[in-house]
Amino acid sequence: MLAVLTRPDAPAGRGRTLAASPVAAMARAEGIEVLTPTRPGEADFRRRLAELAPECCPVVAYGALLPRSTLDIPVRGWINLHFSLLPAWRGAAPVQAAIWHGDEVTGATTFRIEEGLDSGPIYGVLTEPVRAEDTAGTLLTRLAAAGAGLLVATLDGIEAGTLAVHPQAADGVSAAPKLTVGQARVDWGVPAFAVDRRIRACTPEPGGWSTFRGQRVKLGPVRPHPDIASPGPGVLVVERNRVLAGTAAGAVELGEVRPEGRRPMAATDWARGVRPEEGERLD
Repeated sequence: MLAVLTRPDAPAGRGRTLAASPVAAMARAEGIEVLTPTRPGEADFRRRLAELAPECCPVVAYGALLPRSTLDIPVRGWINLHFSLLPAWRGAAPVQAAIWHGDEVTGATTFRIEEGLDSGPIYGVLTEPVRAEDTAGTLLTRLAAAGAGLLVATLDGIEAGTLAVHPQAADGVSAAPKLTVGQARVDWGVPAFAVDRRIRACTPEPGGWSTFRGQRVKLGPVRPHPDIASPGPGVLVVERNRVLAGTAAGAVELGEVRPEGRRPMAATDWARGVRPEEGERLD
């Protein structure tokens, strides 16, 4: 390994002091050179990359588009590990998109980076089932572990000259832009299964949320109950051992609730504290 490319140090923690990315910290601990350009097209970065003369550059979740002047430096290109079955879910949030849209199977793809967004020719693919209880966090953890092996196998195949590359299909293209905090707000006017998918897709980041009595509350994954008659979108029903919220069709059982400025707690503990009145709702 010649060097590691990662984002520049950024403010972190309550003190907002500059901190290195985990990748940068690990590389420096191993004595590996770390490159942190603000933009990957910067002249100084391209000059240093050309001096290093890498044969091939593997990429995982870098988050910046590489210009042609940078793409042309390694003789065997830049090889990206992307967490979807391309051409489905091109973009920054493929795992979240797969859960949000109810995909039963997703996976990971290695491909050669071109100037287009996640549009380059494909080297390898693996598949992974999306489990009913998966959050974006748990699914990404599995894909990252399996994808690491795929990326290594791809690089080995490129080095050996035994790996064929093929263009992406022209149909089945879909986009997965980064989820915003606004999109993470729960819409109680959709069926229970859709509320469940949205919250799981937004867990852990940016975090599903709603409001109660004008205050924001973050919501952990819920359990959908399509067979329970809805008391009305967002309307709360507090039972002895669970708290339900109505949707457009069915209800969901709340899991973890985090009121603004407080620690996460079980929904039943939250309800004992706020004591929702009959007909009160999450908005």
